[in-house]
Amino acid sequence: MPQPGKESSERLIELFLDMLVAERGAALNTITAYRRDLADFAAHLAATRRALGNAAGDDLRRYIESLTSRGFSAASVARRLSALRQFYRFLYAEGHRRDDPAAAIEGPKRNRPVPSVLSIGNVERLLAAARTGMDDPERPLSERLRRARLTCLLEVLYATGLRVSELMSLPISAARQDARMLMVRGKGDKERLVPLNRAAKTAMAEYLRLRDGAGLAQSRWLFPSFGDSGHLTRQHFARELKTVAIEAGLRPHQVSPHLLRHAFASHLLQNGADLRAVQMLLGHADISTTQIYTHVLEERLKSLVRDLHPLAED
Repeated sequence: MPQPGKESSERLIELFLDMLVAERGAALNTITAYRRDLADFAAHLAATRRALGNAAGDDLRRYIESLTSRGFSAASVARRLSALRQFYRFLYAEGHRRDDPAAAIEGPKRNRPVPSVLSIGNVERLLAAARTGMDDPERPLSERLRRARLTCLLEVLYATGLRVSELMSLPISAARQDARMLMVRGKGDKERLVPLNRAAKTAMAEYLRLRDGAGLAQSRWLFPSFGDSGHLTRQHFARELKTVAIEAGLRPHQVSPHLLRHAFASHLLQNGADLRAVQMLLGHADISTTQIYTHVLEERLKSLVRDLHPLAED
């Protein structure tokens, strides 16, 4: 068993990150975020000649206070503290420490924000704007293909509620097969099934027809690009979405791929879906994450009482 407090901060961080990959299937973005957070705390400790392996509870409290003074939001501070809690829980469980200095640390009080949601009407305006010119044979094929791709992205995203990273990395087989369900590989390399509606399947077929007609090189990705990843990036999609939002008469800063995911969940709940079902469709590991949408349920319950209770006021 290693001697508590004697190993270097860098080695302890690597051991923790290796565990996240091996046991939890953590994605690259998750590993990068944890590495950055822990390295920042290690740098803070180095100023007082301390290291991660022998940090005390007071060291963590001073660090949390320093984050606030550096202008970090309550949500960002809470995320950093969550990383530290998991890290020290790991060190304690593996015998690298005899105690857990983060166990009694309290995080900042914060209220979970109610997500902004696009109305059904605004989603329809976005889709209509994206389709503009797609079926016009007088337009260049490249322009029609770009419009078809954007329409496909929006229809699939609104139909499934995928994370934007999941959408970007869809294989072309997702559109080639005539299936009612889509197999998605999400966070932690976990797979889930999400249904495809007729509009999404039609948009996929139209996009593939134009893509095949353009004679593009074969790719394993549904939305290929020439970048290092081989598929369209979320940044590129976000830029195109801002452009089509302007065309639809919407404010571009109020439209994003993630807002379409919120719209998917909120509109399902408004129309009677169960919170557990929405949790499964979104790929949330914990229903507490899905509970940011409870405001939708509350409004629906108020409407039910108002409309159906025999003694409700007019």
